[in-house]
Parts: sequence; structure tokens; C-alpha cells
Amino acid sequence: MPLATTADPHLTGARALRVLFIEEYLPQEMLGLMWVSRAVKDAGHESKALFLPDTKWVEKLREYAPDVVCYSTTTGMHLYYADINRKVKEVLPNVLSIVGGPHPTFVPEYVETPGIDAICRGEGEAALVDLLNRMRDGKDYNDCENFWIKDRKTGEIHKNPQRPLVQDLDSLGFPDRDVVYEAGEIYRNTHRKVFVSQRGCPMPCSFCFHHAWKKKVYNVRNSEYVRKRSVTHLLEEIKAVRAKYPLKFVHFVDDIFNLRNDWLDEFCERYPKEIGLPFDVILMANMTTEDHIKKLRAAGCVYARIAFEAANDYIRNAVFKKHTTRQQLLDAAGWIKKYGIRLGSLNMLGGPGSTLEDEFDSVKLNIEASVDHPLVSIMQPYPMFDINDITKQMGFAVAAYDDFPEKFNRTSSILFDNRREIENLHKLFPLIVRFPSLMRFAPRLIRVHWMAKAYLILYMLYSEWMVAEQAQIYSKAQGLKGPRYWATVDFAYRLSTKGVLRVYQVVFSKVFERFMAPKTHQMTMALQMGDERVVSHMD
Repeated sequence: MPLATTADPHLTGARALRVLFIEEYLPQEMLGLMWVSRAVKDAGHESKALFLPDTKWVEKLREYAPDVVCYSTTTGMHLYYADINRKVKEVLPNVLSIVGGPHPTFVPEYVETPGIDAICRGEGEAALVDLLNRMRDGKDYNDCENFWIKDRKTGEIHKNPQRPLVQDLDSLGFPDRDVVYEAGEIYRNTHRKVFVSQRGCPMPCSFCFHHAWKKKVYNVRNSEYVRKRSVTHLLEEIKAVRAKYPLKFVHFVDDIFNLRNDWLDEFCERYPKEIGLPFDVILMANMTTEDHIKKLRAAGCVYARIAFEAANDYIRNAVFKKHTTRQQLLDAAGWIKKYGIRLGSLNMLGGPGSTLEDEFDSVKLNIEASVDHPLVSIMQPYPMFDINDITKQMGFAVAAYDDFPEKFNRTSSILFDNRREIENLHKLFPLIVRFPSLMRFAPRLIRVHWMAKAYLILYMLYSEWMVAEQAQIYSKAQGLKGPRYWATVDFAYRLSTKGVLRVYQVVFSKVFERFMAPKTHQMTMALQMGDERVVSHMD
């Protein structure tokens, strides 16, 4: 049934509305989508997901005939979703289109894009349910909190305030994994699944969305912004997932898993008894103690990542606002290695004010810490982030938002004079960390600009090797033995399938996107499911 304008009754009769979430395939389940879908279903409405690329997506769109279509986008992908929405509107001109995620939260003027009816800023569960209920009941929804809404008759933009943050995360229930697993079989079948125990982060890191979300969108204190699920609720979710779907490894994506000592103590006491699966975490160095690492290892942690970001104290603390000392980084890394946990590091190149010498110091810090799995990204000054203001105050030009890269780990959006050298060092970073003898050649290698594509291929291939190493550790922790679980065999398998496809995409990207992507995407994604790099710092 087509929707009318907000000035008229939308629907006759109180029937459930149909919501369709359209997303690109990502390397792991979309927890945000799952939680919003849970709220939608708990309110008596219907929801489905549709992942792109899909050669039959328009046919599926027509068949489901949603009342509302939702997207989530970052800066750099916002033009892509605007294009997708234009096609959706050609097929279903009366459908209500809503865009959420980082880009519209920080650039709400995105609602002015033709075809987009509303944007959602911040948390979407209660906001979307409120809007759906009003639509179902034929009521006006122009003043729904968290939304900027375009009046469908006059074109006026209604800029509504934020509703309070959800304080009791347990009250949200478990994320609706069915909505994702029914649409993407590869998500359902992977043995490694994603979980999170918190929302918010107390740290003021200038390059992260949290400080902007906390201060500029919600204007709240840490006590209201940083929230934690109970250990019981988290463990019950893991049990429920294991009872219904394949699960052999738990991937926690909390920004700081060791945020609270009391919570961590309870988790480490109960997890091995009630779950007993290997898991990985992200830790904050200035909060990490040797006791934390000892308990995590005993609980089953096999891989832990620490955010180094930059070796230079000024860049790390004055520019990036990490509030960590070099010694804290080395201590945390040393304890992780001491207790036999695979050490991952999160690093960032291309910060404003950073020299090439500073960037090489970050490589050296990783070498000193004997990092097993160095992850590296290129800093992007996203809208409303403090780093955006810092970058401009330092006198560096920043690309327009419409020119931001879709993949934040390929190119820099800051127009440095040595931009190409930074991008080349980014591609060689993991290799140099693992093979320090390459350091003496690196300053010359990064200046060979015409080798950029070759460096990218090396970067992708070596990333596959590190993931194969990681997979071997997971397999060992699960008691899986035999040649199939050797890193060399796993790497050969990846190289013969996903690796070849990715190299082909780099060399012949336009041909790949036009002719091969729809046919090979599912196979490629099936190999990415166990790889957090794509979400955290890599492609």
C-alpha cells in the first residue's frame, strides 16, 4: 500500500509496517542493523535485509514492497547510497527512505539530497519505532526526535532534537540475527561471530566518532554516554547464538574490553565455565594491567589488539588525544606476549603535523613490541570530528566530503605534499614490521610512486598471510588438527580464491566491477568473514 504525505493518514487500519534495510555486504554481521531490527519486530512491525551486490535486488525490492527503506552510511559511501536510493524511488516512488549512520549523524544536511526523506542522528531503536507507530496510526511524524525530516508536501526540513540515550542496554534484548542471517547465508554459516558488551567510550580520541557523538550530538557526560551490558545478558546471548547457529569463536568488538575491573573479573570467572570458546578483544593500554592479561588468557583469549596509533608522543597525545605513554604501550604489549596471546596493534598514518620520520618511528615501535599482527589505517578527518578542526587549524587542506575515499585505508583525504609516500608506507607497513631488515630500503621504496599498485597487491597478499596465521591459532584453540588448519595450507587456499580475485580487482577494477563482482562477491565475502581487519583498519 503506497504511503501518503505526513499531512494525510498514512495507512487505513493498524497493520504492521514493512521495513527493508539495504546494506552493502560487510566482512561481519551488522550489529547496529540487528538491534534496530529487534526493536522494530518487538513493536509488532516486520523487517528484512537486502545485501548488495545482488543481481536480483530490484526484483526482491518489488516483491517485499516495503513501507520504509533504511540505509546506514559512512562519509565516502554517502553518494553510493544516494544513487541506490534513486533507483529504489524509481521502483517504489512512495516508499519512505531513511538514512542513518555516521555520515547523516554528523552531516544532517544530507537529508537535502534528492529522494532522501529523513535522516536519523544517533541511536535508532526507539526513534524508528516511534516513527513507524505514528505512520501505522496515521499520525504526523514530522516532530519525531532523532530525525531530520523532509516534509513530503512542502519540502521543509524539520530538525528535531535528540531523545535520551538508552541507559539499560539489557532492555534492548538480543540483536535480531535472523534479519541478517536470512538475507546473507555467509553470515549465518561462519563459525566466527561478532558480539559487543558496551556502547560509548570515555576516551577523547580526536579521530574517533565517540567524542563528537558524546559532546556535539548528545551533549552528555561519560556517566551517561558509556554503558555496559550485564555479563549475564552477554553470556545468555552467546548461548542463544550457539544453540541456533554455528559458533566456534567469539569476536568482541568493544572499543575497550577492559573498561571496568569488576565487569572484567566477573566475565573472566564465568565465561570459561558457561561458554568455553576462544575469543579476541581490543584493550586500552593505559587501563591494562598484567592481571587483566592473565585473567583474559585463562578465560580463553587468544588474540588481543592494542591501539598504538603513533609512536611520536606529540602526535599520539596532543593531536590524536590518546592519553597513553610509550611505556604503557610497551608494557601492555609485553604482557600480552608473555601470556602467549597473539598481539595485534592498531596504527594510524597521515595525521596532521606528522613527518615521514614520525611515521617510520611508528613502524619501529611495532618492531620493538614484536607485534604479530600489525593493523594500519590512513587518518581521515571526518566531519564534526576534532581532528577535522585540528587539521584545518594546522593549515592543511582537506578534500570535500563528496571526494572522501570510499575505502579509508587506500588514500588520504588530507592534501599533504608527501601524500603518496604516506600511502605507499601504509601498504608496506605490515611487511616491514614482520621483516625489520626491509627498514633500510623503505625510505627509497615509498618514493617510487609508480609502484603504488604493486605495493597495494603486496599489502593485500600479506594481509591474507597474517589472517591465515590467525586462523591457525583459532583452530588450535578449538582443538582442530590436520593439514587443512596449517597456516601455509590456509594461505594457499585464500590465495587461489579470494587473493586472486582481489589482485584482479586492483589491476582491472573497472572490468571486475562491471562483469565479475556480482558473480564472485559471495565467494570473496565467505573468506572475509573471519577477518576483522576489514572493519577495523584494513580492506
